[in-house]
Order: sequence, then C-alpha cells, then structure tokens
Amino acid sequence: MFRSILLSAIVIAGMIEAPGVMSQPLPKHEFRGAWIATVVNLDWPTSRSLTTSQQQATLERQIDELHKAGVNAIFFQIRSESDAMYESPIEPWSYWLTGESGKAPSPLYDPLTFAIQEAHRRGMELHAWFNPFRANRNVSGGYAFDTTHVTIRHPEWLLYINNAIGIINPGIPEARQYVIDVIVDVVTRYDIDGVHFDDYFYPYPPNQIGSQDAETFATYGGAFTSIADWRRDNINTFVREVHEQISAVKLDMKYGISPFGIWRNGTPTGITGLDAYNVIYADAPTWMANEWIDYLVPQLYWAFGGSQDYGKLAPWWMSVSSGRHLYPGHGLYRSERSTFSGTLFSASEIPRQVRFNRTNDIPGSVFFRARNITDFQSKGFADSLKSDLYRYPALTPSFPWSEQLQPGVPFNIASTWVSDVEVEVSWDIPFPQEFEPEARRFAVYRVRSAGVPDPVAAMQDPANLLTVTGEASVVDAPGVAAEPYHYFVAAVNVNSVESGPSDFVTVDGRAVPIENVDLPESLFALSQNFPNPFNSTTEIRFNMVSGAPVRLAIVDLLGRELAVLVDDAWYAGGAYTVNWDGMDAFGREVASGTYFAELSSDGRRVVLPMVKVK
Repeated sequence: MFRSILLSAIVIAGMIEAPGVMSQPLPKHEFRGAWIATVVNLDWPTSRSLTTSQQQATLERQIDELHKAGVNAIFFQIRSESDAMYESPIEPWSYWLTGESGKAPSPLYDPLTFAIQEAHRRGMELHAWFNPFRANRNVSGGYAFDTTHVTIRHPEWLLYINNAIGIINPGIPEARQYVIDVIVDVVTRYDIDGVHFDDYFYPYPPNQIGSQDAETFATYGGAFTSIADWRRDNINTFVREVHEQISAVKLDMKYGISPFGIWRNGTPTGITGLDAYNVIYADAPTWMANEWIDYLVPQLYWAFGGSQDYGKLAPWWMSVSSGRHLYPGHGLYRSERSTFSGTLFSASEIPRQVRFNRTNDIPGSVFFRARNITDFQSKGFADSLKSDLYRYPALTPSFPWSEQLQPGVPFNIASTWVSDVEVEVSWDIPFPQEFEPEARRFAVYRVRSAGVPDPVAAMQDPANLLTVTGEASVVDAPGVAAEPYHYFVAAVNVNSVESGPSDFVTVDGRAVPIENVDLPESLFALSQNFPNPFNSTTEIRFNMVSGAPVRLAIVDLLGRELAVLVDDAWYAGGAYTVNWDGMDAFGREVASGTYFAELSSDGRRVVLPMVKVK
C-alpha cells in the first residue's frame, strides 16, 4: 500500500501578504510534468553498470521524489535512438540500460512496466516518450548496434549527415510506418497514459539536412515542387498517422509533442532564433489546428526578456493552440551548475514562469529534467514546489474533446487507526456499470469542520485535496484541532473527470508525541521552533507537566492572532510537537517576517519568536 502521510498537527491554512502583494490561487487541475531522460544516462539509469535491483531502486526513488514535489505526470524516455527501454519484439534493448545494445537486464524485468506501476500507484500519469527518427546519435564514436537494430536491418532507410548522425528517413513511407508500428506496439501492450515525442524530426545544425534526401524526394515527392514543403508534409503525415493509428487501438490515448520553442524566426515580433519551420521542418501550429495532438509542450528554455523572451513566446504559443492544451517546457537544467555550463537562471526565474502561465490561463508546465528536481539543488526549486507552487496536489487537466462520462462512486469508505497518530482511510473500487468509464485513480479529500461539509463545494477548493492515488487506501496523520476531520473520495477517469463524492468518514485528530527530546518533563515549556528561520513548515515543540487543556496560536508583531494550531485540546503530561506550515486562518501563506508562537495552559503563558522566509 502506498502511504500518503502528513505528519503534522493541521494548521488552519492561509496566507497574509505584504502590502501590494497578492497571493495567486492554486489550480485544482494543472499539468505538472517532468521528463525522465534515459539517453546518455541523463536521468535514469544513472549508470549503465547498475544491477536490476539498483535500477529499480533508483527509478522508484526518482518517481517518489517527483511525487513529493507535486509532479503529476512523467514523460519516461523509452526510445532514444531506435532502441527500447522495454521488452520490444521490434527493436533491441537500449545500450543506455545495460551497456550493450540488445542485452537484456539480468535478472530480467521490464523498466516500462515497472515505471508505469510506480507512477500509477502514486496517482501519476506516465507518458511513453519516443524519439521518433533518431537512429544513431554518434556515427564515428558510438557503440556497436545489435543485429536487430534498424541501422542493420534496413540500412536503405537511413540518412547519414556529416558522418556524425544517422536518422530514419521521414520521406520513405515504409520507414515512417516502421516507427508507427513501434509506437502502436507499446500502446497495445502497455498501460501508458500517453504517447509523447520530443523535437527530433529532421536534424538540427550543425548536422542540418542538405541534399542527402534528394533521391528520396525524386522518388516520393509527387506533386511537390519544393523539397522544404515536402519535408514538412512528411512530418505532418507522420504526426497525423500516429494519431489515427493509436486512436484506433485506444481512443482515449493522450498524444503530445514537444517541439523547439521558436516556430519561425521573427514570430512573434522581437523573437530571433532557430527557425523550426524551415530547419527541422516542424509545423506545430498545423498539428494543433488539425486536432492531431492533444497537447503541445514547446521547449521554452529561455528567461524573460531578450530575443527569446519567455514572456512573449508562451502567450504566442497559447494563441495558436487552436483549443488544444499547452504545457510549456521549462529549462530547469539551466538553474544548476551540474547540468548547465552557461549563465545560470536566478532562483526566481522558473517559479516566475510557472506563475506567468497561470496568469495567462496556460494549464500546465513540464520541467527538463527530472534530476533537477530529485537530485540537484537547482536553486532550491524542489522546495519551492513543495512549499509554494505545488503545495496542494492537482489533477491533470481534462480534455473537453475526450471522455466526459463520470466513473462510478467509491463505496464502503472506512477509517482505521494504524498507529498512535496515523489513520488509514480505505474504500472499495467501483466496478464500471454500463457506459461508465473505469476509475484510473482516486482523489482523496480532507475537510476540517464542526459540521458535515458540503462535499460538492469542498471539491472545488484545491486546499481540500489531500492526495491523488492509484490505490484504494491512504494513510494520513491528522493533528490535534478544534474540529474533526471529514474524509471522502472521488474516482477519477482517464480524462481526469471525477465521480460524485463518496460518503464521509470522520475522525478526531491526535497529537504527535516527540520521542527522546531534551525538554524535561517537570517543565511547562515551549522550545524554539525548528528550523528557524523556516521557509515552508516548522516544528513547534512544547512540554506539559501534567494533563491540562492547551492552546497554541501564532500571532504577528501587532499582536494579531493569525492561526490557532491547538484550540483548548486536552494534553497529558509529556513532550509534543505541532507543525505550522506558514498559513493563516483564511487559507493564505503569511509573508516573510517575525511571528510568535504563543502557548497557554491553566493560566500559564509562554511566547517565543520565529522567522518566516521565502
């Protein structure tokens, strides 16, 4: 069972902003993605010499860390140069997995199956990421390919450029269909949520295509008089045919592409850079206008300002999305010296881009790369996600053109205390009735109130969404509070459409005892919070000499009470801790500054200062 545990006494959530600074509401539906790159061992596996158990442990940890940071969708690279990070009947095992093309992991397992299982049990989507046409990324200094590799089986399909790279020729219909067959095989055999392509169509400079496909053009050019128009049509045809063939297998299969971030040089006004339309022959607006794809992830790996201005490019892409979803790709790798050698982004750059997306009704973000969240500091970005940008979970956005029927409602919801402070909430999974879609995951809600809340209203507030899970239970640690906690569950279909709410289960919170603390039991005492200063959550420890009602509140420099963490709850003698997540009584995060923890019991009162930073 996957445990979704919040070890804290629940704080009445909220934010008090400094004058002139307004809190940005968090969306309940938002695409929060990350790329796990496998080529050259960028993200996973971190080495080609890892054992099977090491590979699995590393991948599980990365997925878990992404989940903790609030990421709800993973792009897992399973085909980097006409190879396979899964057990394929068509292409050889990847060199980047085992250090030898065609060599299976030993003991044998399927990394794609493993990744799907780990993502789904955490309520995350997993999109299979294919590099469509690259066959050999290093012709002169690479490795030996297995005899089943396309470069050996079909050398007539290959275009070699500058003796540097080799690509499958997009101008040959049989070669395009070969790539589509690889994709359809994965869609047929694996429980993936989506098919995803990166930006490698025709090659980039310095290996830009020249006359290498002139003979192909002569054979297959048909009525085209311009080889450039023909190349674009080859890519458009490929994109369309993938849509048609995967939809024939699974109508609800999501399909998206991540092109280079500039469509044409000079578009929009003031933007200069590589022209994807005329260099790699990618005409992304056409894909959206024809509704061949569900979402686009343009690689906007630049900062605000300059000639590749994020503030111009993101709204422009949104303006040509034709109603399809847009999730800009962010160059998080440029925030970390381990992954970028140039001038680094400031710590505020990527968070500012995420907020900009929300302000401009752009429904999501995708980060390159995963290890910049899971392993590298990246200017503290993972902490920014956990404490601010993604502090509440989110469902992925629903496509209006896809399945809108609600799944069945979970039933038999129950609660069981599994430790002194942890409660397990469980439910039965609904079996689909006629015309009902399958429940793919579950949205678990937690509401604190004196009376039974309105579940429909509660579902509109993202602060009430405790977690999203693929399992039929979660474990939570509801802390001491004046009101009880009400839990309910909604089933979620493949298109993030929720069922109606289940029945409620209600519990009273419990205090979290501290083991082996330095506070003597003979004292009524309040210990300095830790950490201090703090950014997201801080522990407030106190000691009781004997059983008595306790009140613990947060006040500001003007003496105004901002939040009540413990409201006249009975505590026995002993040491305790309560967590404060920097929120006030109205659901807003407090501004940076000095605050006071005020502990009172039986006429006694003690106050200690603390510092909140961002």
